[in-house]
Amino acid sequence: MITLKKVTSRKEMKQFVRFPFSLYKDNKYWVPPIIKDEIDNFDANKNPVFKNADAHFYMAYKNQKIVGRIIAIINWFEVEKQQIKKMRFGWFDVIDDIEVSKALLNKVKEIGLKNDLEYIEGPVGFNNLDKTGVLIDGFDHIGTMITWYNHPYYKDHLEQLGFVKEKEYLENKFQFKNVDGVYFDRISNIIKKRFKLKGLDFTKTKDIMPYVDEMFDVFNKTYSKLSTFVPISDAQIIFFKKKYISFINPEYIKFVVDEHNKLIAFAIVMPSFSEALQKANGKLFPFGIFHLLKAKKHAKDVTFYLIGVHPEYQNKGVHAIIFSQYQKTFEKKGIVNCIRTPELEDNEAIRKIWENFNPVTHKRRRTYRKNIQ
Repeated sequence: MITLKKVTSRKEMKQFVRFPFSLYKDNKYWVPPIIKDEIDNFDANKNPVFKNADAHFYMAYKNQKIVGRIIAIINWFEVEKQQIKKMRFGWFDVIDDIEVSKALLNKVKEIGLKNDLEYIEGPVGFNNLDKTGVLIDGFDHIGTMITWYNHPYYKDHLEQLGFVKEKEYLENKFQFKNVDGVYFDRISNIIKKRFKLKGLDFTKTKDIMPYVDEMFDVFNKTYSKLSTFVPISDAQIIFFKKKYISFINPEYIKFVVDEHNKLIAFAIVMPSFSEALQKANGKLFPFGIFHLLKAKKHAKDVTFYLIGVHPEYQNKGVHAIIFSQYQKTFEKKGIVNCIRTPELEDNEAIRKIWENFNPVTHKRRRTYRKNIQ
């Protein structure tokens, strides 16, 4: 018999966060989170995302053993301001027992019904900065710190329970040697002169901070037309600054400004922390922090996390300035592989930006939808 228990204590939250560690034990492709960071991320007193969202955490038990987990999420900005009556679910992990999946997803449906919502979509997080999608192809590639990994049967469970494809995301990578530095340097100089633009490079995190609010303004304007878009609040920006910016190698953050020093484009690239996180195995201390700091400075693979161009400057070649900046930085660092975060399969604009680099699609992931009524 399967029973569900709502997470109500810090001890239970730790069990919730630790469940995937047993589910993916000895899996060489799964990348574990830092346990303390994950628990803090789910703390309504620490993460401002809860000011606009409700989250219900559940664990499934069978024979008194944890066999699954899920978060049922309502983003109230999305529901009330955007009039999208969506019930979200994320952080969905289960053993290969469809009855466990059924019990967890029925709980999500129950919460959706109580709140007069129309459909369920997942796995997704709270907003666009969170992880998204169940992996459906590419199980033999190592995960990243900004994506979920899962067993192949997740897709089967969802489809057997009546969920259908909502959105599909592609994950691509390319070798740094495919980047033609001479070409991008030439195009970059032309674009900078034509529109009176300047690229900004950094070596110190403190020099980046004054631009971060502007960066998120450009982010919101860049992505507002996407069907998945939910704006990032001021409080969430402060949280992001504290949690992430200080941990990214400042050399991997690039900005483009106009003649008035107004930010019009940005990109954030992260060193690959995947292997370092596997070595840390959920703990920063005593040795995890050293693996992460080493990766921050010396990782030979990088992940393109965010890239955005203000709508007024889109389709004008501004991304060439950013690529020229990265080409110079990556050459000095000896970067080998460039990995991109999940991108919507129908996002033609982003596909055109990357086509010069001979990218290879190595993973696919998908969100699933099911009507509640």
